[in-house]
Amino acid sequence: MKKTTTNRRNGILWTTWSQLEDLDFADDLALLSHSHQQMQEKTELLNTVSTQLGLNINRSKTTRIMKANTKNNNPITMNGEPLEETDSFTYLGSTINKHGGPEEDVKARIQKARVAFIMRTIWRAKQIKNNTKLRIFNSNVNAVLLYGSETWRSTQNTLTRIQTFINKCLRRILHLKWTDKIYNTTLWKMTKQLPIANEIKKGKWRWIGHTHRKPPNTITRQAITWNPQGKRRRPRNTCQRDTEKETKEMGYTRREMKRMATDRKQKTVAFLGRWPMLPASKQA
Repeated sequence: MKKTTTNRRNGILWTTWSQLEDLDFADDLALLSHSHQQMQEKTELLNTVSTQLGLNINRSKTTRIMKANTKNNNPITMNGEPLEETDSFTYLGSTINKHGGPEEDVKARIQKARVAFIMRTIWRAKQIKNNTKLRIFNSNVNAVLLYGSETWRSTQNTLTRIQTFINKCLRRILHLKWTDKIYNTTLWKMTKQLPIANEIKKGKWRWIGHTHRKPPNTITRQAITWNPQGKRRRPRNTCQRDTEKETKEMGYTRREMKRMATDRKQKTVAFLGRWPMLPASKQA
C-alpha cells in the first residue's frame, strides 16, 4: 500500500494537512477516494504493484465498491473487467452503507444474535441456574448483538428494536409466558441487566476513553473529531453529535471529558454517577 499511496493525494480530506488513503486490517483493504477517477487510478495502481510483488487480488472477493455523493455511474474496473457495485458491504463484521446510518448494521446484528440464541437445551435445562444462563447470554448473545455499537447513532427506533429482542430473550430464559405481565424495570432487575440505551452509552464511553489515551496522530483518535466534507444541507445526526449531546447531559465539557479519559477509574465513576437510569414503565 505504501507504493500505491506514496507521493499521491487520491484519498479523502482527513486533517488540515493530510489525507486518508486507505484502511488496512490483515489482508482486508478499504480504498478511499474523493472522486471516481481517483478511485479508478488507485485500484489500477494497487493491482499493478501487487502483481509486481507476486500477489494477486482476488477479484471474486473484490466485488463490493460503494460510491456516495458522485454523479459518475461508470463502474470501477480492474484488468478491464468491471467490479460489482453495491450500496452496502460488510467490513470487519460491521455493515456499512452509503447513507452512514446504523439501521442495516443493527438489523444484521439482531439476526446474528438470534442465531446465537438458538440454545434451547441450555435455556430449558432445569439443572442450570438462571445466573449461569444469564452469564452465557451476556457472553454469547449480547456480545454478538452489541458488536460495533460504540459507533452507532442512537435513535429511538434502533434502541426499541434492540431492547425488544433482548426482552424476549430474557423472558425465555426466565420461562415467562406471554401472558405473564411484568414491567421492563422488574425484568431488568431480575436479570441484572441495564437498559440497552445505558448499555450502549457505557460501551461507547469506555471506547472513547480508550481511544483518547492513544497518541494524537492515531487514526481512531482523529476519527472522533473528524468532520466529513460534503454539500451544504441540514446537518445529519452523527456519532460525534451524539457524543457532544451526551457530554452536555452529563454536565461536562469536551475538555473535561478528554482530561478524565486519561484516568480509567475517574471516567467510569463519572459516567455511572452522572448518567441516570432511563425510566421504563411499559410492560415486557
